[in-house]
Amino acid sequence: MSKNKQQPELADLQFAQVDLDRQKRCGAAEVILGMGKTPAQIRAIATVLKKAGQPVLITRTNRLAYQAVRTVLKGSVFHEQASIIAHRPAKPDSRRRICVCAAGTGDLPVAEEAAVTAGFFGNHVERCYDVGVAGLHRLVRRLDLLRSSLVIIAVAGMEGALPSVIAGLVDRPVIAVPTSVGYGANLRGITALLGMLTSCGSGVTVVNIDNGFGAAYAANQILRLVTAESRQPKAGPL
Repeated sequence: MSKNKQQPELADLQFAQVDLDRQKRCGAAEVILGMGKTPAQIRAIATVLKKAGQPVLITRTNRLAYQAVRTVLKGSVFHEQASIIAHRPAKPDSRRRICVCAAGTGDLPVAEEAAVTAGFFGNHVERCYDVGVAGLHRLVRRLDLLRSSLVIIAVAGMEGALPSVIAGLVDRPVIAVPTSVGYGANLRGITALLGMLTSCGSGVTVVNIDNGFGAAYAANQILRLVTAESRQPKAGPL
């Protein structure tokens, strides 16, 4: 039977069907979610992606997994705070400027997941940390940085107010990430999530609790469109 060329190319590992066409179809290669996978399974998937000539990003992972893949992914880096292994990141594009803001130090693991992911996809990433609403002067003094960025990722736990404040200060899309940081009534991030969803700040988009990766991926898709438009030839005079 002839192979149907309309079907996406898959690598069948039995425990995983690795999508090798995702980079062409979606603009980014398959990303490995390390959570729930054994180091051996992560290594097997990473090996397939590498053989296909694709960059490898492994999220929600740990040092044990890094020990398992480092001989396969030579030159890979384990970003411990972000819980990410990165192999062959794209070169940063200075036109694609993302600012990752974190309300407090407790939000840094999620913020770093966003920052490392955004950088892996070739964006120029600036970090703006410990700028929560408990001390607004710390945020206000970074306004120049916020306004020079094209997309802002705002990471906050507790009541989740930071994205609303930022949205009232800039003319940029704000991607809000609620975190599970906070006391009992924070409800492991549900309070921050609901606060962000009901934000009075315009232009705020919200991802799931602790989903720094999802925020960075969305920001990357926005900036891919911006840079694609800049490469389009300009129409001449009518």
